Amino acid sequence: MEIKNLKTPRPAATVILIRPQAEAFQVYLLKRNEKSGFMGGYYVFPGGTLDSEDHDPGIWRQHIDMEVDEVVRRLGGGMDMEEILAYGVAALRETFEEAGVLLVQQDRPYEDAPAEICSRRLAEPLQKGWFRELIVSQGWKLALGRLKRWSHWITPELMKQRYDTRFFLAVLCGGEVCRPDGHEAVHGLWVTPQEGLLGNLDGVIPLSPPTLVTLHELSRYPCRADLESALESRSWGAALFPRMVPVENGAVILEPWDPHFREEVVALDPQTLEKSVLPIEAPFSRIWLYNGIWRAVGCD
Repeated sequence: MEIKNLKTPRPAATVILIRPQAEAFQVYLLKRNEKSGFMGGYYVFPGGTLDSEDHDPGIWRQHIDMEVDEVVRRLGGGMDMEEILAYGVAALRETFEEAGVLLVQQDRPYEDAPAEICSRRLAEPLQKGWFRELIVSQGWKLALGRLKRWSHWITPELMKQRYDTRFFLAVLCGGEVCRPDGHEAVHGLWVTPQEGLLGNLDGVIPLSPPTLVTLHELSRYPCRADLESALESRSWGAALFPRMVPVENGAVILEPWDPHFREEVVALDPQTLEKSVLPIEAPFSRIWLYNGIWRAVGCD
């Protein structure tokens, strides 16, 4: 009998950072600390759970770069203003905490952000409430206008830690410098979506399942202009709530579009799975965990 983890998923926000590369683009990936309780050792996008300080619309409405109605129009879709504002604040906070990129509107150039905060995030974990204190004290406005909607993921029920995560996308202007914090994230790298997928297939850039799916989606846009055009009309879409099925020495994640997703029993043979690993350009609906690497596999 399958025992489900009924723990309620915690709200979280993730940011897919994009930077120009000629007519194409690169994506920033962070390697989570091996000791992390969730996806330790895997490459992910910057992100984390919403803090209580992120839920303070009375403060944050005064420190955003858009009118509230515009925030809801651009980033809403199934969420009210307070909820989407909290997700947006968390997305920008986590992007700075983990990747060192501070997306705000300010009178001085980015390089003039308080050196004390920039150096402290590398020396020790920042204290709770630091982000609100910094933004309010400097009188800055959060650059919510830089965020675009990408996807909405809910962690499978059998995972020990579960999250209800909004994946935003932000295109960097070229002057920002990404640097992992050395605590939660121990390594960072810029890759094209294809390079990230090949690195995962070879086992040198192990990707988390949502990261693998997202890079595959992004690989459909070889031209940055096409991606940016698609972002203007992209909605959250239906929440992606995969199903995890244990197999010998690993597990298989069935994505919601898998043809057998709703079947109570799905036959999964590890020997067959090993022969079914797909090339990076092939569409897929299943991801197989084997020897610590999640790889896309064929259905039948």
